[in-house]
Amino acid sequence: MTGIRHEPLAPTRTQRLPHGAEIGTHVHDEHQIIYAGRGVLTVTTGSGSWVAPSTRALWVPAGTPHSHQAHGDLTLHLVGLPPEDNPLGLGAPAVLAVQPLLRELILAHTHTPYDGSPERARLRAVLLDRLRTAPLSALHLPAPTTPHIRAVCALLRADPADNRTLAVLGREVGASARTLSRLFRADLGMTFPQWRTQLRLHHALVLLAEGLPVTAVAHRCGWSSASAFIDVFRRAFGHTPGTHRDPAPR
Repeated sequence: MTGIRHEPLAPTRTQRLPHGAEIGTHVHDEHQIIYAGRGVLTVTTGSGSWVAPSTRALWVPAGTPHSHQAHGDLTLHLVGLPPEDNPLGLGAPAVLAVQPLLRELILAHTHTPYDGSPERARLRAVLLDRLRTAPLSALHLPAPTTPHIRAVCALLRADPADNRTLAVLGREVGASARTLSRLFRADLGMTFPQWRTQLRLHHALVLLAEGLPVTAVAHRCGWSSASAFIDVFRRAFGHTPGTHRDPAPR
């Protein structure tokens, strides 16, 4: 893979990144579970981006070129798995819900030395069992490939609070609302409102990690009120943005 760093992956490790830090595009021969115990992590590939706060973990399959970006002071817990060990059966990145037991297993696994002991093997086996049953979260923001959709998405990425209709945006990029609506479904596998909501949720997680108040986040992401934002956020993440705080770092 020309121009892409090939990095060996330790079976387990913890890494800290300051706010705004980036790790450029690289690839591993191993599968990887990435959990941000503190802060919010964005992983980007050629097919889009995935975002994970401390209630979620990212699955990155072996051989997937990807980059990282830290939002807030980030503590990463990284678990490497050999290519033949795929507890999720997934060949593409995904976001997993991290319930309390799975969180503790990931932390225990990454905070203790990888020594090949029977105790470590049992811990790893329980961790893999919990990963197999972890619910998937729809937090993928797919990357557009067609020119008109790329242009619309670029406008909204520049200003997630942009509330213009698809018809108005279409006049700016030179396509009708009907054409754009069809292209969103064909290119991104979701409707225009669905993609815009996903973009706003991604942006909201970033702003919350930076410490902005809930009301300010709601307005900067384009919701008409804090209550409307709170309702969408709760349905997506299972808790309100006001309770969205990093656990104590470990």
